[in-house]
Amino acid sequence: MSDDALRNPLSLFDVSGKTAIVVGASGAFGRTVSIGLGALGVNLLLASGSEDELAAVAAEVADGGGAVRTLVRRPETVEDAETIVAAALGAFGAADMLVVASGYNSPGFIHEQDYADWQRVQDANVRGPWLMAKAFGTYLIGAGRPGKVLFMSSVRGRLGNNAGYTGYCTSKGAVDALTRVLATEWGRYGITVNAIAPTVFRSALTSWMFADDERGAAHRQRSVGRTPLGRLGEPEDLLGAALYLLSPASDFCTGQVLYVDGGYTAG
Repeated sequence: MSDDALRNPLSLFDVSGKTAIVVGASGAFGRTVSIGLGALGVNLLLASGSEDELAAVAAEVADGGGAVRTLVRRPETVEDAETIVAAALGAFGAADMLVVASGYNSPGFIHEQDYADWQRVQDANVRGPWLMAKAFGTYLIGAGRPGKVLFMSSVRGRLGNNAGYTGYCTSKGAVDALTRVLATEWGRYGITVNAIAPTVFRSALTSWMFADDERGAAHRQRSVGRTPLGRLGEPEDLLGAALYLLSPASDFCTGQVLYVDGGYTAG
């Protein structure tokens, strides 16, 4: 660590002037990270499949002063992923960070679930991150630039669940493995690859667990009862971890899955 960093520790979190690509920017985590990075002076290329929701997030980012461009597109093919990266390069000339914040779940017990439902979960949670990493990593390595990649995993990449999560747990376990293997492949290029793994936090996918009906209350009580900090997560709980993993503060941290779970996986 340099003396400059010791004298000014906050400089380790300086990301101003960098460019980030945020995929799944209209979701809870993508929105939070986008607004936070924009407020710190990061240029943003925001991608999502929902035009209206994407526009709303872009307006919030612009209010914070960050330069922002949007692209209504999901990384479903090689061409999609390459187009998303190219859009960032066209807008800002370079890119330094990739955040893949999109995710999907369709619960079902393996003996009952239709294969197509299971495959949709894998496509959203594994294929999309793989395609984006391929496109972004190819750019960085070709340009001789260091960079940072951040995936969204889950405690379910480590823990099972008896509520029909064979698709979701499998997909998030794959994200954890992708994080580790890319870290080993790309370390020589100065590219770090990490993931954040939350427990239940407020999002469109989990809104039913925050409801006051009997089903939501029962599941919420069970999750809270297993969480040492005694509550479920809010999107902003993930922001500090994201800023660490996307800033110079984490330059010697790669291949890690950081659990932001209120202690859920501790016991």
